[in-house]
Order: sequence, then structure tokens, then C-alpha cells
Amino acid sequence: MSDFSRRDVLKTGAAWAISPALIAWGQAAAPQAEPKTPAKPAPAKPKVDPYADAVFVKGEPSKPAKGSFTIAVLPDTQHYSEKYPQNYLAQTKWIVENAKDRNIVAVLHLGDITNNNKPAEWENAVKAMDLLNEKVPYAMVPGNHDYSAGGSCKDRTTLLNDFFPLAKMRSLGSLDCVYDKEPERMENSAHLFSAGGIDFVVIGLEFGPRKDVVRWANEVATKHKNRAALLITHAYMYYDETRYDWKKKGKKQTWNPHDYAVAKATADDVSDGEELWKNLVSKHENFQFTLNGHVLNDGLGRMSSMTPGGREVPQMLVNFQMKPNGGDGWLRLMEFSSSGQHVKVCDYSPTRNERNESAQNKFELNLASVQQG
Repeated sequence: MSDFSRRDVLKTGAAWAISPALIAWGQAAAPQAEPKTPAKPAPAKPKVDPYADAVFVKGEPSKPAKGSFTIAVLPDTQHYSEKYPQNYLAQTKWIVENAKDRNIVAVLHLGDITNNNKPAEWENAVKAMDLLNEKVPYAMVPGNHDYSAGGSCKDRTTLLNDFFPLAKMRSLGSLDCVYDKEPERMENSAHLFSAGGIDFVVIGLEFGPRKDVVRWANEVATKHKNRAALLITHAYMYYDETRYDWKKKGKKQTWNPHDYAVAKATADDVSDGEELWKNLVSKHENFQFTLNGHVLNDGLGRMSSMTPGGREVPQMLVNFQMKPNGGDGWLRLMEFSSSGQHVKVCDYSPTRNERNESAQNKFELNLASVQQG
């Protein structure tokens, strides 16, 4: 083929290569991608009814029988202190207004006083708890949200002692002693009160008590062996009707003290419910019951365990923080018979003026006697 002919062929090929008509033909002939079907939005999760099992009854509980007395329980006020201080005030105001008619002899706060360990939240807590001053004795323990910046519980720092200092708490009359290695701090304390001819000691322990704190608590229980002992601490029972047990159940039970940063920062120097049962409660024959908050889901649970001496010790979880408005003002009332051996438990909300009479919120307990001496 001549050079001319070769160039002619090359030019012709080049023309075909860049021909718009050819490009258009090629595009038309090429298989086209299927248009994408818009993704269906994920189905919305059904809202969980916070009162699915509730049995509401309007009005206050009936007045206690003659000679009986009442202990009021305040669990997890953290959202009140942060966002709903009026509900916290309503609780303590109702307690004070009913202290005489219902013979309310003590108030037990189960921890998570605040949500973020911030001064403004502690100030709200002080305003509410101060209504009880010199009217009804009270004991408090810190929860995980009362520790570290933002309530993160990375260490044992807390503003509790800035707002509820030892001198103030001692002036109210019920304080017996505090943890001997921290004589100016209120995280671990023992309180004394008497009612219905029964002498009580309330032993209040920090979140995930340290081993040496448990040693101190044993000494307090022994010292007051002739008093009916009540243990309050933030994390002890879980909502599955068992104690927290890190060794056996680990992360299957959420929010165990062993799973917090404070445990990792202290070589795991914390105690959960099972450890407190074995190393404290079961070792004494004067514990009448234990109380804790902390746990979510339905926030309720109870169990009973036998000590080596054959005494049944009821253990209770109660927490309302999952309810609307930070907890809807619910508090637990424990009415003791004149003998102190029979207790009627009822959960009541002064903000709703309702009581919840479901099986988890209204029940009765029989308590073992304690040798008074």
C-alpha cells in the first residue's frame, strides 16, 4: 500500500474514532445501570410505655395504723437536680408536711443526687434536702453520677462534701460516724435513729465501696450489733432479681461498678452486690434489709437471702429516673408495724397525687427480729 493510501486510511480511522455520531451510538448501545430504588426508612422503634405495668390509684396511701412508723426512700434524684428541681422540692415538702401524721422517722437517699456533679445541681439538691433539716433525719450516699467531672465516675472526686459538709450533717443530730480513714468526708456514714421501740443504724456506703470501706462497715455493724442495721448503697441489686455479680455475670449485667473507669483507675478496688453480701451483710445477724437505686429498665427488683444464722434479709432495688419529668416525683414509703417486724411498701408520687399498686410497687415484707440490748 502506498504512503498516501496508508495516511488516508489512518485519517479515516481517526475520523471514525472521534465521530460524535459513533460516540452517541456507543453510549446508546452500552447497557445502562438500573435506577436505584430509594432506600426504605428504617421502621421507627415503638415507644416504650414507662408505665406499662402500672396500676394507678388516685390519692395518698391510707394513714398508718396507730403505733406504726414510716421510712421514706428517695432514689436517683439526678434529673430533678439537673432539670426538674420543683419535683425534688415537692418530694421533701410532702415528707415534712406528712411527717407527724405518718410518723415519718427517717429519709434514705440512695445516690445519684446529681446528674453531672455540677455546683448548680448540688445547689438544687441542697434546697430540697434542707427542707428536712431538724424535722426528719436523713442519710445520703453518692452514686456514680456524683463523681468526677460531668458525673463520669473516673475517680473518687465529688462535690458532695462541699454542699453537704460533715459539720452541717453532724449538727442535724443523727450522724454517728464516718469512714475512719476519711474523717472529714461524707461518702460513707452511719446514722442512728429510734422508732417504735427499735434502735436502728443506717450504714450508707459509696458507689462500689472500696475494700477498706467494707472493713469499716463491718466494724460499725459489730459495734451496733444490738441495733437493726439497714444498708443503703447505690449499686447492689440488679433488675433481674439478683445481686450484681461481676465474677459470675460480668457485662451481662450492665452498670456494674467493676465496669466503670473508677475501677480501672484503682486496680479494681470496688465492690458489687455479691461481694457486699458475702463480705458484709451475711456476716452479721442484725441487718434487716438493703436498698439501692442506680439500675434502669424497670428500675425495680427484690430478693431475699439467708444468713449463716438462718435470718432472711430482704434486698430491694428501686429507681424511678426513667419515668417522665425526671421521675414523676415517685418516692417509696415503708410503713413499719408497731412491732417493727412487718412492713408495708407503697410507691407514691406527690406531684401526681397517685400511688402505684402494681405487684412491684406495693408489697409487704416480714423482717427478722434483732436482739435489742
